[in-house]
Parts: sequence; C-alpha cells; structure tokens
Amino acid sequence: MEFRPRNYIAEEESHALPRSRADDHPLFAPSTSSNDHKVDVMDHESHDFFDPLRSPAANAVASNKDVEDGESSSTVSSEAAAEVSVKEWTTFKRFLMQKFPVSKMVSVSLMPDVIIKTGKANVKDSTTKHLKELDDPENFAEEDVKVITGQEYVSRLHELKDEIKRAWTAEDRVTSLKLSIKVARLLMDTSVLQFYPTLFVLAAEIMDMLGNLVWERIKQKAEFGEDGSRLCYLSENFKEINICVEAKETCNNWFCKVGSVRELLPRIYLELAILPCWLFLNDRPADSLQRLVLMTRGLADPLASAYCRLYMAHCARKLPLCDTGHLITSINDIKILLMRVLSTKEAAHGKSVDNSRLLVSLMEPTIEYIMKCIFKDASQRQVGTVLMELGLGRNQVELFGSNPCVSVVLHHLLKELPTEIVGPYAVEILHLIECSNDKSYDQCLNYRLLGFKLCERRPTLDILNAAVDRIIQVVTLLDELDDFLKVVDPYVDIILQNQMDDHLNTILEGISERACKKEIVDNDVAGLQSILMKILSHFKDLEDVFALGHFLEILDVMYGSSRISIDMQILNMATRNGCINDPTTVQFLFEICQALHDGIDFVNSKGDDYQAARLISRFVLMVDYGAEMERHLTFLVECRGAFGSINELKETLVHSSNHLATKALKDGRKHLSFVKSCIAFSEVTIPSISDHLRHLNLYMETSEVALLAGLISHSDGLVDSAISCLQSVDLINGSLTPVDVDGMVASIQKLCSLLVIIPGNPELGFTHTLKSILSLINSRSWITSKMKIRISCAIVSLSATLSQNKFPYNADLEILSNDFLFYGDSSYVQELLSFSELVLQNLVEIIEQEPSGAARGSMALEACNCIAASFKINHNIQPVCSKLIETAKSNLSTNDAYLQSTIKVLDKQLPTSGIAASTAI
Repeated sequence: MEFRPRNYIAEEESHALPRSRADDHPLFAPSTSSNDHKVDVMDHESHDFFDPLRSPAANAVASNKDVEDGESSSTVSSEAAAEVSVKEWTTFKRFLMQKFPVSKMVSVSLMPDVIIKTGKANVKDSTTKHLKELDDPENFAEEDVKVITGQEYVSRLHELKDEIKRAWTAEDRVTSLKLSIKVARLLMDTSVLQFYPTLFVLAAEIMDMLGNLVWERIKQKAEFGEDGSRLCYLSENFKEINICVEAKETCNNWFCKVGSVRELLPRIYLELAILPCWLFLNDRPADSLQRLVLMTRGLADPLASAYCRLYMAHCARKLPLCDTGHLITSINDIKILLMRVLSTKEAAHGKSVDNSRLLVSLMEPTIEYIMKCIFKDASQRQVGTVLMELGLGRNQVELFGSNPCVSVVLHHLLKELPTEIVGPYAVEILHLIECSNDKSYDQCLNYRLLGFKLCERRPTLDILNAAVDRIIQVVTLLDELDDFLKVVDPYVDIILQNQMDDHLNTILEGISERACKKEIVDNDVAGLQSILMKILSHFKDLEDVFALGHFLEILDVMYGSSRISIDMQILNMATRNGCINDPTTVQFLFEICQALHDGIDFVNSKGDDYQAARLISRFVLMVDYGAEMERHLTFLVECRGAFGSINELKETLVHSSNHLATKALKDGRKHLSFVKSCIAFSEVTIPSISDHLRHLNLYMETSEVALLAGLISHSDGLVDSAISCLQSVDLINGSLTPVDVDGMVASIQKLCSLLVIIPGNPELGFTHTLKSILSLINSRSWITSKMKIRISCAIVSLSATLSQNKFPYNADLEILSNDFLFYGDSSYVQELLSFSELVLQNLVEIIEQEPSGAARGSMALEACNCIAASFKINHNIQPVCSKLIETAKSNLSTNDAYLQSTIKVLDKQLPTSGIAASTAI
C-alpha cells in the first residue's frame, strides 16, 4: 500500500474557475438606452388562444350577467343577512349562558306543576315553616315556594320543547300552543335573578321553534291546496296579494289565539314569536312593532321588561326593511327603568342596593344587543338622528348636549358609535361622561373606552390635546391605582405618539405615588404591564426609557408573570442595538436577568421560558468590557454562578470565554496567563452542559483556542476529553434521531480535520488518537453501519493527509505540524499505512455485514471513492476497489450515476489495470 501524493496548491489552482475583470458592478443600474430594451408584443388575437376578457363581446356578456345577477342580488343579500343574524343571535345566547351560569337551586313560585314533577321538589317541613313565619312574617308568603336544582329546571324545559314538537308533529297544535303559553308564563318569574338569563335563552328557543312551525304551516297552505297540488311558489320577497284566502284565515286565526292569552308578558312573547307571519296579512309588518313596544310598558318587573325588549329586537331582525324606531323607544324605556332602579334605596323584590347592582348587570346584555341592532350599517346622518332621539343631541351639528345619560347605556352607545363620530366630539363626550356618573357602570371604563376609540381614528391635534388635558385633570382626582390605570392605559398610546412628554411624566408620577401607598394586587400589575410595555415598545434606546422619571420605581413594585414579560421586553431592547458597554447598564440588566431567572423554572421550561433563556444568553453574549478583559472574565464567572440552570447560557459562556482568549492573543503572548484562565473556565463549564454533542463541539473549539496559544498539552487534553464525551453517549441516549446522527458524524469529521494541525505525540504513538476514534466506533451500539462507514472514511482521509510532505493548512508558523516534525520519517509513514490497512479491513467487513442491499451498495461506493482519493491504485488496492465495485453493481441499478462516475475515476487512475474490463456495464 502507498498513499497518493497530493499537491494541494496545484489542485486548488487547477480547479479554480477562470476569472476576467468586469467593467461594471453587476448590481449597478444599466446605462443603456431604452431603445435597447424593446419588448415584442404577442398577438393575443391569434386563434391559438382565446381570452374572454379581450373579446369584443366581453362587455356585453358582462353587462348581461350583471342584469341577471341584479335580479337575484336582493334574494342573496337577504339570505346572507338572515344567516348573519342567526349567527349573531346564537353567539349572544352562548355569551349569556356563560356570563350567568345556571344556579345550583332555583325556586319556582309560578306554575310549579309545569316545571316540577311529583317528588322532585325539596319540601320544607312544618317546623321549619313555622320558625320562618315567626322570624319574618312578611317574607313567609313569598318563600312558600318549591325549590329544585338548576339542572333539573333546564332539563324540564328541554322536555317541554320536545313535547311541543311531538304534539305539532301529531297535528295536535292546540296542545303545542298551550304548552308554549306555559313556557312563556315562566318568564314572569324573576324570583331568582341570576337564573333569569338562562331561563330566557331556553324559553326564547322554544318561542323561535313555535314561530318557525307556524310560519312553515301557513306557507304550506299558501303554496299547496287541500289535495296537495301546488298553487304557487312564494319568492323571498312575496307580497300579501300573493297569499290565498285560506292561508290568510289560518294566519289570522293564530294571531287571534295569541291575542286571547290573558297575561301580558306571554301574549307579547307569543306574538313576537310569530311576528314574521304578519307578512301573510300585511306588506308592512313592522308597523306592529311600535304597538308591541308600547305594550311592554305595561310590564312592571324591570328585568322581565328588559328581556322582553331584547327578544323583540331579535324577532324584528327577521322582518325586511325594518327601521330602528322601536329599538330607540326600547332603549329610552330601559333608561327610565334603570333610573328608577338606581334612585330607590330598595330595589325590586325588596332586595338591597347591592342586589340592584346585580339587577343592572343582568339588564346590561339587553342594552348591548339592542345598541348593536340600532347602529348596524347606520350612516353618519342616521347616527345623528339616533343621538337626537335618544335625547343626547340637539341637532345634526350638536350631537352631544349637556343632558346626562345612564352610565351603562352611555358605555354601550360609545362602544357602537362609529369612530368618525367620536373623534370630532371627543371633548363633548368627555363632558357627557362626567355628567353621567351613576352606579350603573364604572365611570372609569367609559373614559377608557373613549380612549380606545380615539386610538382607532385620531381627530385633529387641537381636539386631541384638549381631550388629553381633560383626562389628566380627571385622573389626578382618582385615589385608587386600579381606577387610575384603567383610565390612562389607552391614552398612553396617544401621548407617546404625539410626544406629550409632560403628560407622560405626570402619568408616571401618579402611578408611582399610588403604587407606593399600599401593596398592589394582580389587577394593578396587569394594568402596569400594559402601560410599561407600550412605553418600552415606543422607545428605541433603553437609555431613553431609564431617563423617564419614576420608571424604575414602578418596575420595582411589579411581580409575577407581568414582571417576567417586562423583563423580557427590556432584555430584548437592550440586545438588539449592538454591544452593551456601559457598566451601569450591564449591572442593571444583570439584575433584570437574575429576577427573570428566579421567576422561571428552567429545568422544566416550556414555551416562553425558552425565549427567556435565549434573551439571557443573548445579553451575556452582547456584553463587552473592551480592554478590561479580566473584568469581562469575572462577569462570565458571575453569570455561570447566577444562571447555572440554563444550558444554552453555559454554551454561550464557553463561546464568550474562547472569544476573550482569541482577543487577548491578538496582542501577542503577553496575556498568556489570562488565556490559560479562559481555557480553564471553558474546561470547567463544558461538563455541566447536558448535551454530549455540544460537549464535543465545545471541546474542539476550546482545543483550537489552546492550539493558537501554543498550549499543545492543553489542546491534547481537550481532544481526549472530546473523545471521552463520545464514549459516554451510549450511557445516556438509547437511540438517536436523524439530526443527532448527522450532527454526530459531522462533529467527528470536524475532529479529524482538527487533528491535521495538532502535533503528534511520539511517546503515545502517531496514531494514538486515531485508534481511539476507531475503537469508539467499533464498541458503541448506537453507531450504525452508515455512521461507521462515514467516520472510517474520514479516518482514512486524515491518515492520507498526515502522510503528505506539505499539509493543506497549518495552525501557526510558531506551531510545527507533523509535516515539519516528521518530514522524511519512514517509521511515521509506515505506522500510518499499517493503521490505514486495519481501517480498510474494517470498512470491507462493515459493508459485507450490512443487511440492506441498497445501503450496502451506497456504502461500497463511498468507501471506494475514499480509497481512490487516498491511495495509489496498485496491486494491493486494486482488489479492494474491484470487490467494492462488484458489491455496488450487485445492489444498485446499472444506470446509477454515482456508480458510473466512480468507475470512470478508477479507470483514469489506472487505465490498464483491468478494472474497466471487470466493471464493464
């Protein structure tokens, strides 16, 4: 065997591409005239391609299609609007059920026989009743009710719904109507306030079902005769004139039955359920709404009255071209009800003032839904008319007067108002909020909502300044931190973007004063997080943030996840603008990292915790003490002690330490003791990292640094440590992923490249390290056959490189590589050849033992190419190559490009060897 001699310089020159000087930079704009860039226009009129958009009749076809579409546009739009309405109502019902969950126990005072079956109620014994009567004789009559669980009540309503449907299917419509009346009567019972929204949702579903059944029956009578023959087909927008007499009689009969219901509330609900059926009798069914609105004024209970108006708003959306007059009347009536509830010390049902707040919260969803219906698709002029009818505006110019409004109504009015209306009248709305200070809604939330509206569409600067000035006056009068934060939060965006620095300082000062008065709670911390995040996002440099008064004081009072989010944002800002040089800033950020590290469990970290670890590592990497390298190394030692549970940081510490060492080496060898300290720091830090592949790479990196410093013994020790960490992989990982496999092989190949420049040790043998690697791959179960082949080929290539008289690269002129140390030493080359022969035998055995044919063929070609590149093809090598080629031929396709190119390479190296003949395809 004989290694193939290599001239690396000549090979590089022969493979280099020819170069010629360019007159212009390829990215410069061309200076040629426009005449040189003429574009040939293709003939789109050719018969090979027909473009309908360019055809003469295209416009005519389009116009005809528009006409056809126009005929059905109203139908499509009405169907789409109905679908949207259904989805919105379904979402609203789900919201009601979630906001007011089912009560555990429900008292039934009206028609207990409808809901409660025999034996279901909790019956109070006579002794308990007598004691109750003695304690509270006034309340005893009201408490003589039956009690069931909320779930039993809900189940019974579902049963009633099924009974109504079964009776209708059996054509027993009288029973269906009677049961529906009983369900509607249940809505008269508001004894359990918290349960009423649930009762309303379930009863409304039954009413809607009844309305749909009646509608389908009357429509069927209008379209089909007694014998089942079709009389007509009703379009989406049919007229009353298209309805036959029999259908009209049936429809009128239903309204008469509903009108005969004695109680007012059930009568209104039932008529609303079949409200769309007025279309069969009248082309203007919406006229009935104003009558129904006036009827609701006869309902004494405010909660039942509000929810009745809510159901009316829902049913009115089923009618075509319905105006908002009845909705505005409903809102005005609800305002009167709320003022009565808020003005009396004793609320409905004899409950206390606290119970009246519950009553207002239960009525709030009705206001919200009706307001959405009022302002849906409203133009600016229509909005002005609505405001005047609500008693807020004097005319279309003065949309907001001085008349106060119930706070909860004002909130949902502002929520639905278009932003183009809110902006110009911001100051007037602020005055209206100040006037509307009652207990129905938190006034701070109205100020807050106005701020968000102004952020969506900002008015002119003079209006904005006036509004912010007024808000600052308002918040200075607030004592509670929670109220202060709720109001200023949305206005911070406006203040920052309009450079209102004085107002920003006032807000921060106000927060600091209120936060230091008493211990803050979780709600306060969330509000502080929102404001501080906006400030941090606005400024580009961290120094500008620290220059703000009271910022650091506010930061100190924060805790929990909000503090972690702020700390991460600060670190993100600090590490995105280059190196961090200022010692004060470094110390502050170090403390931030400590707080962040102490607040997160990095051992079991997930999600955002990884981001926190990356930010801390990034901070450590960005710190630069300049010429004070000893101080920088001390900083790295402190970081290792403070953030020892972050694996990623330990890797960063090693990189930083090695960087410091190479930086010190640029000044010569006068900092050699410092370089040794850096290497020692890396050697101590690397074993604490859990990933063995990172161990290997970091050991090699540190070994390169030691080699640059001329510390040969340190470099040898680090290489031995790298190989040792590979030997311990099998104790930790039972299996490796494809990414781990590729990474491991690439790292070992890099180790072989590093060994080229590390001087050999004659005492241990020139191939001591190579034998350690070979022993490793043969003794570890996790190393697959493919990995063994790739690593063995790297070892062969390394041996061939070490045998050359001139290496392709060297570490330093002061560090002599093996090509200088053992130049002309025959024992050195002979030891490499003997070792290579052993590796070749190992290669062939591994390939022969591979069970997969395709893998065996690929590995044979890889080994053959490595051998051809490393050795001369003589009588010793030729049989090995021929055997490998035959193995590849027997397992791969004869047209395999890799196989054919390998044969050509062998033929060029030894054309008369007979390999070409033996491998002829």
